[in-house]
Amino acid sequence: MYLDGDTAPDILALLGDRSTLARRPPVRIEQAADAATLRAYRRLRHEAFVREQRLFGEHDLDDRDDDPRTVTLVARDAAGAVVGGVRLGPACDGPDIGWWTGGRLVVTPAARGAGATGSTGAALVRAACARAEAEGVLRFEATVQVRAETFFRRLGWTRVRPVTVAGAPHVLMRRPIGRVAAHAAAAKSALGPLLAALAGPVPHALGGPGFVGDDGAPVPGGDLVAACDAIVPSMVERDPEWAGWCSVLVNLNDLAAMGAAPAGLLDALAAPDAAHAARVLDGLARAARAFGVPVLGGHTQLGVPAALSVTALGHAARPVPGGGGRPGHAVRLTADLGGGWRTGYRGRQWDSTTSRRTDELRAMLGAVAAGRPAAAKDVSMAGIAGTLGMLAEASGCAAVLDVAAVPRPAAASMGDWLTCFPGFAMLTTDRPGAPAPPPGPAASAVCGELTTGSGVSLRWPDGQVTEAVGGPVTGLGTA
Repeated sequence: MYLDGDTAPDILALLGDRSTLARRPPVRIEQAADAATLRAYRRLRHEAFVREQRLFGEHDLDDRDDDPRTVTLVARDAAGAVVGGVRLGPACDGPDIGWWTGGRLVVTPAARGAGATGSTGAALVRAACARAEAEGVLRFEATVQVRAETFFRRLGWTRVRPVTVAGAPHVLMRRPIGRVAAHAAAAKSALGPLLAALAGPVPHALGGPGFVGDDGAPVPGGDLVAACDAIVPSMVERDPEWAGWCSVLVNLNDLAAMGAAPAGLLDALAAPDAAHAARVLDGLARAARAFGVPVLGGHTQLGVPAALSVTALGHAARPVPGGGGRPGHAVRLTADLGGGWRTGYRGRQWDSTTSRRTDELRAMLGAVAAGRPAAAKDVSMAGIAGTLGMLAEASGCAAVLDVAAVPRPAAASMGDWLTCFPGFAMLTTDRPGAPAPPPGPAASAVCGELTTGSGVSLRWPDGQVTEAVGGPVTGLGTA
């Protein structure tokens, strides 16, 4: 990302020089939507990088300009003239795995006057960062001229290493993206402090030793495993049928992660009236029939705010723990990539199970029981990366996820896929070379490993590793 012109005015503004800000004309940032706008942007680049700075010979065009995935953002002044621009897009050929680069950041000489350079340049950089994150990008980098390093640092970027471009010294900078860590923290970070009061000296509390923080709880005295999940009340209110379906899905996933065969369900439903309750129960009943699991009983209350909780019961002679992983274990993701985003939940909830037959659903539910890996967890609302962090935390280690190897549907960006609720998805770990759990219609692949330490890192095809989760997810500690 070549930065054109002196960046000092922008640094002053970032430090609070209001007189600099006051002199700047307003600009509007938008995506270049036509050939004329692209030509205007490329003319600015030619003037700056070829004629002024002589970084290139005849032109500064490259294969990224021809890539249809490349996004160009431009800045227009009050009269509508293009006074700056920047491009961004996937760093590699082939599938977009959430690694993007920015480049060719330029601002006109006229816009640089009276301190305008920094303002326009900063606006373009911020817009590029926002667009990258909106596209599900988890690694965003730019190669900048040495004199622009301070400018980018002030905008929150970090230095990676020095590089050379067109024979001139540059710096590779990276924009930290905390999406995975923030999502995992919002979903699970309160659990450790909240549940501390339930642990104490009571035998078998929180699942008992080896199963603390697991998806289900082995019931003392037999092979019974119980799991319980509540559905977010706002979802029960606005999408009652889907809430009913999900109440079955998430609980059966919890049993499946422990290798338990489902035996039945109990529901506790609250609704403002009978009509609303009927819609919730319709979704719940359809799911129970689809999975072939009976509803054994429950409780219904009307005239109150909407709420739904379901308990699932199953049997497992030897439950598979979530904390059974060890450093050196291979990480495998088994996920159903069919279906698509649930209407109204794009980027947050993937729905494949409503289109599956009973035999397909049961085959996926039985994968962990058949394969008996060392550790397993179903992917919860913490997302794939956050749930992997929970498994690693319970196992007393860290995890590395190979981004390019993660099974993922084509319709989901990497950022969305690693943070969404994916319907049916299981994370398992075992010694390298161990047999894969039979996935049924789901996709399954080794896509990482457990290591010493804590947290979750993302490993990219060029060997670079970036942080996804910096430490424990739940605070519950080892199982």
